[in-house]
Amino acid sequence: MADDVEVDAFKRLYPAQFLERYLDASVRPDGRPLTRSRPTSVSFNAVSSADGSALVKIGNTTMLAGAKLETMEPAADTPDQGCLSVDFVMPPICSPRVRPGRPAEEAYVITEQLQNALLSSGVVDLRELSIVSGKAAWMIYLDVYCLDADGSLLDAALLASVAALAHLQVPAICVRSEGKITKAPPDAQASSDGIEFTQPRRLNLGEFPFALTVAMNQKSLIADPTAEEEAILDTKMIVILNSSQKIIALHKAGGSTTASTATIQDCLALAMRRRKTLQKVLEEALRKSTK
Repeated sequence: MADDVEVDAFKRLYPAQFLERYLDASVRPDGRPLTRSRPTSVSFNAVSSADGSALVKIGNTTMLAGAKLETMEPAADTPDQGCLSVDFVMPPICSPRVRPGRPAEEAYVITEQLQNALLSSGVVDLRELSIVSGKAAWMIYLDVYCLDADGSLLDAALLASVAALAHLQVPAICVRSEGKITKAPPDAQASSDGIEFTQPRRLNLGEFPFALTVAMNQKSLIADPTAEEEAILDTKMIVILNSSQKIIALHKAGGSTTASTATIQDCLALAMRRRKTLQKVLEEALRKSTK
């Protein structure tokens, strides 16, 4: 017991030195090797009122994503496209670092990174959201809530976003000749009297994007860092790849450690390996949800 108290006191007083002792032995305080990510899970239908939703856990980091569909008038320059709007929220319950009444600055950054990753990857074809050319299209409102911010937030947020989109159900609607759109009745069968009925459907998604956060110092690369590790190792790189291993984005978030060409290549190799694991987890969850 006394030894445990001494270790905890040393960790609190000298967190950097505490972590450094583990890294020198090529292991993490939680027992993981430096390049191993935490256990990951995906579950669907987490929010019954949403058109698509998912709950994702990477270690303790927990994300809840919900997608809601609303009709909109398409822009004049893109009459055959709908829109995707992304919002990432960090409520005070997710971390002691987030104060009530003060939006977390990190939330704005992750919102932009999510939106760019989803649109750049082409996972959603905006033309699939068209209802009537030039008159009506679907707007997807994708809200991602961080319930526990224990590191690698973009990794979990992106996985939750993709999972919610994969679970998204486009409802059946009826389109009248004058362009008015209403929810289709359950017994709708075919077009008649100037009314066109559509069937409920899933979106035909493109290749999924996946992210891996790597924290680093001059000697080590740490895959999927916890919040404590991110706070101590102030340099991190985030790699986003699609299912074909194509690089969608590469972010280096500040820090004093220089990312050499060799370091970037090592991060890419870790991201490629992690991409395979995340895709397997997501596809297995999708299979279970359709049984």
